[in-house]
Amino acid sequence: MKIPRVQAFELNDHPAVPAVLRDVIIEALSRTLVWGKILDGLVEPLEAFLEAAGTSAVLDLGSGGGGPAEILVAALERRGRQVRWTLTDLFPRSQAWSTLRERHPRSIDFVAQSTDATRIPEDLSNGRARTIINVLHHLPPPLARGVLRDAVDNRAPIFVAEGFERSPGRFAAFAPAGLLALASSPLYARDQRLARALITWATPIGLLSSIWDGVISTLRVYSEEELRDMVADAPGYDWTYGNYRFAPFGKGYYFHGVPRR
Repeated sequence: MKIPRVQAFELNDHPAVPAVLRDVIIEALSRTLVWGKILDGLVEPLEAFLEAAGTSAVLDLGSGGGGPAEILVAALERRGRQVRWTLTDLFPRSQAWSTLRERHPRSIDFVAQSTDATRIPEDLSNGRARTIINVLHHLPPPLARGVLRDAVDNRAPIFVAEGFERSPGRFAAFAPAGLLALASSPLYARDQRLARALITWATPIGLLSSIWDGVISTLRVYSEEELRDMVADAPGYDWTYGNYRFAPFGKGYYFHGVPRR
């Protein structure tokens, strides 16, 4: 039975949620992606996409804390592919991105100004393939369609990926690494360590918030049919949908489009 998509809210992108709680959730997710090797299976299809796109320059949309970008950049470099990954977001996290740029000066840069993924300026778009990793599910259908439409209008290759398909049980695959990543939040914090300790150690707030966001994420994620419907009228593009896996039973998807030459 198909599960209908639900456009419910996630705490990590709700304006009423305290910034420290949002940071705990986002940063714990970034560590989960690393410790759980969640994105390892995405590297090969991403490399094939860049090969088909004919570029090593990437414009990353909705970069958040930059965790997926750092993981994928390092993995591609280990495979001998040098990329230039530019981070953008409607709400830039310049401090975190500066740290990533210091660690990867040849590979990571960022745009400090707010960037609307549905209206990418021409100077940012030209010559760059676009990626949107673990983000599209946050957007309601008109905005998600707008992200894909803007790429098509600018003849930009675009790569979409999510860590699960629409099935609440899939979020459980994040639990082994996710619980450890959440519990370690105060230890990795640069500031507000007491507040983070209260959220993660002294109360169940961090755990319950992360579970809520994880389950809601799986209900918001777009299906292959919905994605293809969004680009059904996109002329001159080749679209590919596929799955990648991670332990213990994780199953994510990727969906990309490359303009025909």
